[in-house]
Amino acid sequence: MERNTIKRIAGLVLLGLSVCSSVSAHVIVKELDNISKTDAALIYLALGFKHILPLGFDHILFVLSLFLLSPKLKPIIWQSTAFTVAHSVTLCLAAYNVINPPSRIIEPLIALSILYVAMENILSPRLKPSRIGIVFLFGLVHGLGFAGALAQMGLPKNAYFTSLIMFNVGVELGQLTIILLAWFLLAKWFANKPYYRSRVVIPLSACIAATAAFWTIQRIFFV
Repeated sequence: MERNTIKRIAGLVLLGLSVCSSVSAHVIVKELDNISKTDAALIYLALGFKHILPLGFDHILFVLSLFLLSPKLKPIIWQSTAFTVAHSVTLCLAAYNVINPPSRIIEPLIALSILYVAMENILSPRLKPSRIGIVFLFGLVHGLGFAGALAQMGLPKNAYFTSLIMFNVGVELGQLTIILLAWFLLAKWFANKPYYRSRVVIPLSACIAATAAFWTIQRIFFV
């Protein structure tokens, strides 16, 4: 790889990290207006991924909750697809100011969605057909949460739509990474064991539910 190419990639990585960590991200986004659409797309792809791994702990718990009840790849991919379609819709609508609900409403709803799915894992011994619809509805809410984070970072004017789409792709790649890691670490070894539900699904879902309940109270009364 040529030295100039290495420097270019390193510069893009540093700029992306600056957007993530800056207190005033919109100032740094102005620097992105001076680079190509391809470079902006790569930066926002990385930002979308990073918003899930490692920064999106609440979204990680939601995806894990979806995975636990039925760890087979086909059902979880269908749920992930429904979730992705839904959050893509609200993310785009919010980015173009079609809808703009306040974060004080969205953040507690995100916590409640995690609590609901985790409790369903505990109370339901099998995956219900209605789960897809529920996941889609919750995806609409999570998309508004993604939009809030994206609004804080800003989008470059010369690659607004491209950056928006690539951010969403990065989010999806982060979700798929969680699913594949969970499958390899849990389902591959334990999903067919008779104790999988009693020793894996219920305890982990209970921990997730407790965390989500705490977040719900915190976000309603203390934020």
